[in-house]
Amino acid sequence: MSVVLLTGAERILLGGPAWEEASGDLLIRDGSIQAVGGDLAARAPGARVVDASGLTLMPGLVQTHVHLCQTLFRGLAEDRSLLPWLRECIWPLEAAHDPDSLRASVELSILELLLGGTTTILDMGTTHHHGVVFETLERTGLRAASGKAMMDEGEGVPVGLLETTLDSLRESFDLAERWDGAADGRLRYAFAPRFVLSCSDILFREVVSLAKDRYLLHTHASENSNETDVVERLKGRRNIEYFEDVGFLGPRTLLAHCVWLSDREVECLATSGSRALHCPHTNLKLGSGICEVGRLRDAGVHVSIGCDGAPANNGLDGFAEMRAAARLAQLKSGPGSLTAPDVLTMATLGGAEALGWDDRIGRLEPGKDADVIAVDLHTPHATPVADPLTALVYSCRAGDVRHVLVSGEVLVESGQAVRMDAPAIVREAEKQAQRARERAAPEVPRLRPGAVS
Repeated sequence: MSVVLLTGAERILLGGPAWEEASGDLLIRDGSIQAVGGDLAARAPGARVVDASGLTLMPGLVQTHVHLCQTLFRGLAEDRSLLPWLRECIWPLEAAHDPDSLRASVELSILELLLGGTTTILDMGTTHHHGVVFETLERTGLRAASGKAMMDEGEGVPVGLLETTLDSLRESFDLAERWDGAADGRLRYAFAPRFVLSCSDILFREVVSLAKDRYLLHTHASENSNETDVVERLKGRRNIEYFEDVGFLGPRTLLAHCVWLSDREVECLATSGSRALHCPHTNLKLGSGICEVGRLRDAGVHVSIGCDGAPANNGLDGFAEMRAAARLAQLKSGPGSLTAPDVLTMATLGGAEALGWDDRIGRLEPGKDADVIAVDLHTPHATPVADPLTALVYSCRAGDVRHVLVSGEVLVESGQAVRMDAPAIVREAEKQAQRARERAAPEVPRLRPGAVS
């Protein structure tokens, strides 16, 4: 029996939407929360004790759109809008991945995510070697839903990423059979046709027919105005209308970005129960626009938050993403349209709801899995703390996270990774990034005069 006792927390934020507060200890037994608040030492003889004195305990961050496979390409896809960014940089770089470089990218991503307080993700991979992603997730302890990208057509897609429709479906189902529910339910499979412009009609329809009622469905939608124009020209309708026609929408459908939506498309999302995944920094960096989160939420669309990939964001800091989401909402919909409690809920319980994991994570209460982070608010950039929720959203950084637990296992303690060898991971990432760049060099133009090619 595994027993962990987090002791002496200055405050324990139980989670959204009400964000009730306690203080003291948090007791975990066999991965589940047993008791919250007060002095619990007498109930935990022989427990592993983790000192949370002066810290704020809260549910771990849930990021609902990331690309673990892309972190090795941080800084290699600058100053482009979406479609050139994909065709000239990201797709050739992804095509250059081998199992070793992909493993290095995933390890580096997970290390950054855990150190920054993210305990759960929804990940979209590249088209090949995705078993490596799941093997690394299983070994490192992060909670994740993940799936290989599916790409059977598309202008500018490198030969190294293209699949036949049959191969794409076969490999996806093989991965789903092997990994959905693995690691005691900590891992799940999400079918991931990349986006309308890289997938055939038959691929989308087959995914709907074979996977919709059993698995999560994850894709990109309406990220960039040029993309939506091309979709409308090729398909005769807009992204969400296309998804409606092929039967792709529903409560298990997760759509990244959702920036350029008509009123009809917003209504489609709301009535179908499909989930919107907001990635504010990526949309800013690629010049794609600003997702109207207030408009979506007012219409009844469920919205959660993710960092997307490091080449489109340059970092995987969930606190920075919350801050951007909050500020952009004030710009688009007015002050008070998205409060600090709203944003913090979107980044925790909201993410759990999107992934269908809210019965297990998203709040700190007895019976839930112990996905817990401890954050230091006694820093120069967060002090004084007039309100802890405001401090967490507007002032905190990834580096303020001190302890991280997933399913009751301590994965970060006193700011240091427990399972992972951080210096070795960084060294390997640097080596594999150079090798991947060399393999991709004939396909990727120089980034700018003087940049590393």
